Amino acid sequence: MKTLGLIGGISWVSTADYYKLINEGVNEKLGGINFAKCIIHSFNYADIIRNNNNNDWESTFIMLSEACENLQQSGAEAIVLCANTMHLLADRIEEKMSIPVIHIATETTKEIKKLNLSKVGLLGTKFTMELDFFTSKLSNQNIETCIPEQDDRDFIQDTIYHELGKGIINPETKQRYISIINKLIENGAEGIILGCTEIPLLIQQEDIAVPIFDTAIIHSAAAVEFALGENISL
Repeated sequence: MKTLGLIGGISWVSTADYYKLINEGVNEKLGGINFAKCIIHSFNYADIIRNNNNNDWESTFIMLSEACENLQQSGAEAIVLCANTMHLLADRIEEKMSIPVIHIATETTKEIKKLNLSKVGLLGTKFTMELDFFTSKLSNQNIETCIPEQDDRDFIQDTIYHELGKGIINPETKQRYISIINKLIENGAEGIILGCTEIPLLIQQEDIAVPIFDTAIIHSAAAVEFALGENISL
């Protein structure tokens, strides 16, 4: 079994989900008392948000790349960035590493392709929705992406930071998210990407009429597949 290096704390809520999902995935494959080999570097979320709010991605890149290098030196054989937004820096980080970064958008695109969808809606932080690091992976596979209107994007951004990132679940927020998603469906979305690893705290498949793509589940499953490789019978 290969050792995974997890970059967490962005937020701790989703990092806990990743740890649970990856360990459960390994145990499902291997049984017994087998669980994942992993190393976690957990950031203070406030430091990341401060950089993002100032558009200081270079400082965030330095923080993440140093953490990834430390994980590699400690024995990690792949990096898992436990947050969608941080994949804005994934390709740059991988260029500095001698181990792969398992990309959340690449793995999500694979799952969408399995259902032969041509247009999907994307929810996430404003960076995930408005920048192209996620949507470019989709467009490269001829999948069109639609995103919410500006006021809805602002609402999603605010609730991710001040509610979901703290593990706060507000029924009114859930209803607003469902309304936002339904507008995307009316705009032709055949599926919905939950492109922030905290959004599944609010939205489940039974809430939505089209397929949803939980990026945390998809990403964790890809990490398990990498860790076990062809040795899942051992």
